[in-house]
Amino acid sequence: MYRDKVIAVIVPAFNEEKLISKVLKTIPAFVDHIVVVDDASNDRTGEVVKSLQKEDPRIVYLRHQTNEGVGGTIATGYKWARDNEVSASVVMAGDAQMDPKDLPKLLDPVVNGKWTIQRGTVSSRARPGGSSRKPVI
Repeated sequence: MYRDKVIAVIVPAFNEEKLISKVLKTIPAFVDHIVVVDDASNDRTGEVVKSLQKEDPRIVYLRHQTNEGVGGTIATGYKWARDNEVSASVVMAGDAQMDPKDLPKLLDPVVNGKWTIQRGTVSSRARPGGSSRKPVI
């Protein structure tokens, strides 16, 4: 729980066997549900996630039978969150491009009732010369 709210992180994943473990292992303890939506990966993404489920009961694994794209995976995750009475959801890509330390910055305005939606993005323009990808919130 985060500030008395049930939190879910939705993780869209397509062929992320190499990075999905890092993503799932770094999600903070205050997150109640980690919803991985596998978009019909043809690598070992599903096997890696299922293995990690044994270590972390917060992980929920959903799999599309056909590839629906990132929008479809996010929609599937949001539907799961809605159906499971989640207070707030955050999307974190399965390729480890987002820093879980930024979750409170994304969640605070939502759980405090200031906003109903908050968006962060990863931008190569965040630093002079675009040399490093850094989240912009």
